[in-house]
Amino acid sequence: MGLMTKTSSWHGEEHEIFTESVRRFFDREMKPNIDRWIADGCCDRDFWLRAGEAGLMGGSIPEEYGGSGGGFGFDSIVLYEQAACGDAGWGYGIQSIATHYILNYGSEDQKAKWIPRLVTGRSIGALAMTEPGGGSDVQSIRTTAVKDGNQYRINGSKTFITNGMTADLIVVATRTGNESGAKGISLVVVDTEETDGFRRGRKLEKMGLRGNDTAELFFDDAKIPMSHLLGQEEGQGFYQMMRQLPWERLLIGITALGAMDLAVGMTADYAKQRKAFGQRIMDFQNTRFKLAEAKTKCELLRSFVNDCISRLEVKELDPATASMAKYWGSQVQNEVMNECLQLHGGYGYMSEFPISRLYTDARVQMIYGGTNEIMKELIARSLDDR
Repeated sequence: MGLMTKTSSWHGEEHEIFTESVRRFFDREMKPNIDRWIADGCCDRDFWLRAGEAGLMGGSIPEEYGGSGGGFGFDSIVLYEQAACGDAGWGYGIQSIATHYILNYGSEDQKAKWIPRLVTGRSIGALAMTEPGGGSDVQSIRTTAVKDGNQYRINGSKTFITNGMTADLIVVATRTGNESGAKGISLVVVDTEETDGFRRGRKLEKMGLRGNDTAELFFDDAKIPMSHLLGQEEGQGFYQMMRQLPWERLLIGITALGAMDLAVGMTADYAKQRKAFGQRIMDFQNTRFKLAEAKTKCELLRSFVNDCISRLEVKELDPATASMAKYWGSQVQNEVMNECLQLHGGYGYMSEFPISRLYTDARVQMIYGGTNEIMKELIARSLDDR
């Protein structure tokens, strides 16, 4: 099983070769470390470097910045295969998003300086959008960046930041103007090793994704060169975020599919081995029907996700369709995890069984990247605007 369908227009032989390479790398470098990452609460920095050496993080990045010059299909394969091997600790999804912010809106100097660091794993990226009182409402951002000579003084706080404890390059949404709402928001890149006044708060404890560090970040008169502004002028941050959201939301649907494929496969194996009342639980009609429903949901999502990747590759993935991929993917992911855990019975509730971790990891998919309620609102607006 894999991400691609036989009729997917976005993939070719190079994607199939890349898929096999990624699987071998994860079998060797990721699977043996998942439990330790969960215990430690973060992924090893050395793993980022090895992933960089293996070319996993540069598939959609031009060659002049250290990538291989391909499209989003290569990033999609990495994200799917990571989820399909049971890991939610390595924060590559955020790394990919942060890299593409710089690629799309950075100056040539910014791209040449930062993108090779992200592609090789020498730097870990993060996005700092969410604030303690803001949640998914990015227009209510209160963090400020005030000009002071040739630099900004940034004050504010961010929370729920994936890769927050380890990130070296952070794309920060901040208010650079006095306008309310979207107009005064800009994006700046914070290099944590060069920034006085930046500090990390506590590493947040979560019900799932326990192998991925999530943190609070604080800016106390943090001094950032004005040359770290993304874009040619201030006030473009909200619109830059809106243009990047299709990829952020699609990748949630992609990871949902990888986790679902894993869960259905391991549950079918368990059902064929576990016996109750003198027969395999696979022989009960209820078990067979539940697995049939779950498998069907996987295949429907696979077709939709592949169509979305094809649209993204030709820059035709609209926000409403990406919202559907995020909403529907995370919704059916949670439905499938619930049924698969139920079929494991009491063992499914035990942390030593992978299905327990897949169940708790799935829950946040309906929250981050914009809650599913917001996704439905965006989809509804597209119907109202017709």
